[in-house]
Amino acid sequence: MTWGVIATGGIAHAVTADMLKAGVSVGAVSSRDIAKAQQFAEKFGIPRAYGDYHELLADPEIKIVYVATPHGQHHEVVLAALDAGKNVLCEKALALTVAQVEEMIERARSTQLFLMEAMWTRFNPLIQKIAQAVADDEIGEVRLIRADFGFRHDFDANDRLWAKEAGGGSILDLGVYPVSLAHLLLGVPTEIHAHGSLAPTGVDADAGILLGYEDGAQALLSCSLTADTGASATIVGTKGRIDIPESFFNPTRAIINGVEHVIEDGGYTHQIESVEAFWVMGFIEHSDMTWTDSLEIIRIMETALGQLGVSYADVTR
Repeated sequence: MTWGVIATGGIAHAVTADMLKAGVSVGAVSSRDIAKAQQFAEKFGIPRAYGDYHELLADPEIKIVYVATPHGQHHEVVLAALDAGKNVLCEKALALTVAQVEEMIERARSTQLFLMEAMWTRFNPLIQKIAQAVADDEIGEVRLIRADFGFRHDFDANDRLWAKEAGGGSILDLGVYPVSLAHLLLGVPTEIHAHGSLAPTGVDADAGILLGYEDGAQALLSCSLTADTGASATIVGTKGRIDIPESFFNPTRAIINGVEHVIEDGGYTHQIESVEAFWVMGFIEHSDMTWTDSLEIIRIMETALGQLGVSYADVTR
């Protein structure tokens, strides 16, 4: 199973390093700047570098692509990859809107190719242990989840985190993690309430999101590009609690009912290894990050964004 990497930003560097750590084969990389693609290829010992992702998609040796472009390009690139017969692991958030995600999933279904949103958190051994502890009633009925992810990022209209056409904003880039954690443990909320502020580019600068559930449980979530809120999480149940110190989206330490649990390595290797295993077994959808999961999460985020007055309709036509 030979991988191709589309884009050469910071996340692509981190994930590719862990791909090699996991022992997978990376055969090609692409970037709009061929010099960057060549530098990336040299750094990681990748045999082929392309200046256009369409060239990478035409490479017959590539069986699966990792899409690391800004969110605003995910929809276009993923559809092109599926149409080219490539399996796809695409960075979160999977797309900008529910409609885009629905189209991507339908294309994967019709082509019978693997597609998964790269929510690496769900493959972290500690997060899986926490999910199992909740399922096993170790902390009783979950009543409250608190999760925050925020840091100060100076405003620059051309920066991908602030540019609307790139899918910028705090919710899609950072809030996806707290939302995904709440979704993993509590499922689909019956109520969504969001409050926050907007940047001059029309994207959300920060947001507080309250998710309410049918049984009265709640998730208090926040994300910010304007303030360093940290990245910790707490899950409180009727019989106990779980604390995940920073960073909850890639933890190496968690406290379950007062007992500390530690792993040496989080990272992306767990996700990469699991994707390869599912692909080898012939699955086109992963049970730990299903297409339904991705749809339900983007629906929550789209609703929250709409309450803040943010719509990506003008950049997705």
